[in-house]
Amino acid sequence: MYRYLIFYKPYGVLTQFTDNTPTEQKRSTLKDYIPVPSVYPVGRLDWDSEGLLLLTNDGQMQHRLSNPRFGHPRTYWVQVERIPDEEALRHLREGVVIQDYRTRKALVQLLPDEPQLPPRDPPIRFRKNVPTAWVEMTLTEGRNRQVRRMTAAVGFPTLRLVRVAIAHLSLVGLEPGQWRDLTSIELELLKNLCQTDASRIQ
Repeated sequence: MYRYLIFYKPYGVLTQFTDNTPTEQKRSTLKDYIPVPSVYPVGRLDWDSEGLLLLTNDGQMQHRLSNPRFGHPRTYWVQVERIPDEEALRHLREGVVIQDYRTRKALVQLLPDEPQLPPRDPPIRFRKNVPTAWVEMTLTEGRNRQVRRMTAAVGFPTLRLVRVAIAHLSLVGLEPGQWRDLTSIELELLKNLCQTDASRIQ
């Protein structure tokens, strides 16, 4: 039987069920929160990032959603150092060069107010004399540490990163560390998204 669930990953949790790092102090993993056997995360969320993670034991759906060719949207709230100007936002929207590639076009806007999020543990480190701002970014690709590299490339380093949505799935109703199964409507929409993405690239 296939399972599909979403999880609000806290800061400092690895997006895997075991920590194979050869260190004395083991880090928290998904196993500390999710007692469901044989499900695996779709894509990744960095250890120092927070937010929405989709897990399933449906291998075909996992492949469809993980493959960068399919390009489903992922939305992030990003706290950055200093306040980005319109030129920086335009570069993020149009694509910036990080490492050896240019990012795809993205939806990017400056949030007028700080979003209502649970406090991070531990709190971010920031300089008292340097303002911060929140930016909403919706990407259709998920390369390694992409959001952090994008904001750094335009001169506004990321301080806190929270993924708030994957397509139509969102964090609403979940607190850090909580998970739940998808509703039948959410699952139907997700399957439709996979079918649409597949037909678009054929």
